[in-house]
Amino acid sequence: LIVSGGHSDLVLMKGHGDFTLIGRTRDDAAGEAFDKAARILELGYPGGPAVQKAAESGTDSLDLPRVWLKGTHDFSFSGLKTALLRLSQAEKISSQADAAASFQEAVVDVLVGKTLAAAKDYGVKQIILAGGVAANRALRERLLQESGFPVLVPNLELCTDNAAMIGACGYFRFDSGRVD
Repeated sequence: LIVSGGHSDLVLMKGHGDFTLIGRTRDDAAGEAFDKAARILELGYPGGPAVQKAAESGTDSLDLPRVWLKGTHDFSFSGLKTALLRLSQAEKISSQADAAASFQEAVVDVLVGKTLAAAKDYGVKQIILAGGVAANRALRERLLQESGFPVLVPNLELCTDNAAMIGACGYFRFDSGRVD
């Protein structure tokens, strides 16, 4: 599961450099949705850490949608963001913390649910979590708790800079003689 501001992807890795995209973002990626939710709730930027911090003192009390896109492993978070915006515009949000907790829970439900379903469908040996949103505590905890598979979770300091991932990928491509 690769989750960042620009991507929410499920990738089946059969070996080093041998992978297939099996699920992707159809609209807003998870990180982008967190940024937009933080803006709606006036929590600041970057949105992921701001929503997480606010959610710590809130409860999941708003009825926010979960978009499952049945029959696919794809993700869609634009409807969730729009639902939060409409509640805000209608002044139906009494607590930023509760709204943040509800929003975070909706995102985590879909990310974990889709990841575990794909893992079962493809009979994987383990799950790897990567990207900036991989720093989200609720996502990390839920994936570790609910998975029947081993889950590799990066240290927090490895969830912030895509340059390191791009550099590592470039190194292995170059080392195997693949250049462009």
